[in-house]
Amino acid sequence: MSSVTTYRYTVRDRTGKTRNGTLEATDQKVVAARLREMGFAPVSITAVKSAGLQREISIPGFRPKVDLEALAVFSRQFATMIGSGVSLIRSLNILAEQTENTKLAGIVGELRTEIEAGRSLSDSMRRHEDFPALYIAMVRAGETAGNLDAVLLRIADTLEKDLNLRRKIKAALTYPGVVLVLALLLTIVMLTFIVPTFVGMFEQLGGELPLPTKVMLLLSSLVRKFWWLLMLLPPLAWQGFLRARKVPSVRFQLDRLKLRVPVFGDLFHKVALARFARNFGTLLRSGVPILSALEITADTVNNGVIGNAVNDVKMSVKEGESIAGPLTRHDVFPPMVVQMIAVGEETGALDVMLAKIADFYDSEVESTTESLTALLEPVMIAVLGGLVGGMVISLYMPMFKIFDLIQ
Repeated sequence: MSSVTTYRYTVRDRTGKTRNGTLEATDQKVVAARLREMGFAPVSITAVKSAGLQREISIPGFRPKVDLEALAVFSRQFATMIGSGVSLIRSLNILAEQTENTKLAGIVGELRTEIEAGRSLSDSMRRHEDFPALYIAMVRAGETAGNLDAVLLRIADTLEKDLNLRRKIKAALTYPGVVLVLALLLTIVMLTFIVPTFVGMFEQLGGELPLPTKVMLLLSSLVRKFWWLLMLLPPLAWQGFLRARKVPSVRFQLDRLKLRVPVFGDLFHKVALARFARNFGTLLRSGVPILSALEITADTVNNGVIGNAVNDVKMSVKEGESIAGPLTRHDVFPPMVVQMIAVGEETGALDVMLAKIADFYDSEVESTTESLTALLEPVMIAVLGGLVGGMVISLYMPMFKIFDLIQ
């Protein structure tokens, strides 16, 4: 994949005046073509430095990426320009200049170059892993049907709704996550700085210390001796988790566990159902064949359990069965979902029914998130108070037996 470079240029406009400026592109030919398209006559074009080095520093684990929000904004702007009659190449040229996400701007510039070389938009996008399979399939359908602008708007709506789902999950997980981190930090501070101040006093008192106090002193000693391990363990554990998730069998078990975890399992289940219905319905509405739509939905639903169920449905549909029939064999699909899909198949409005299912579970996710937030606030406060209070009590238990301890 070609890298994006900043080029300094000198041109003459239609009046003969000389102008200077900079452009980002994959090579000098692309810069020259853009300048001519803008009505300028190139005089000189010189590479300055890589745009990636200029704007962002690539750090392992923190590399620039194209997120859903950037893709949604790009899709909506792209659809607006295509719908206004702006040519495909000119639209990509404008988007490459105004897209704020550095990586996406570079990719858009490469798309323009590849399209100029004779490739279709969907084939060009296939060469870039930042475009999901759902995105590429819908663009291909839009190109075939000649309604690319409408499909791009549909893509933007789908991405924005998926982004809202993720934000709701983050909102539900943020509060308990913050409280747990605070509890961990408070525990480390107490074990490192407060508990050691009691050690000398306990030694002077003598006698047998209560078990909770012994445990507290042991933990304090371990934390002070192996503090470096505590610093390294979280990032190493996180990297190990990310690597483990790339193993299909491990990821499947994690997804199954996610649906069964207390309190949050119901939320994750509703999110997965909403994503399944929305992705499947959007693909069908965009003209993607049903077998391809099922295959792409299985890959983009982001849950191995539901993904396997959708693949099973695809195999059954391939053999001539309906969609609703095979769904009944999988407990992850509630009866309401199966019945609505069956009605959609009977009436020929399956995409409409899937959209209604997605909207229903969107509202369910919102109400579940609000309920979880209200429930978790007092629970997490009690957990934090119990943890700190338990540590304080364990430190002062010897004081309660001071007369028995003094010899």
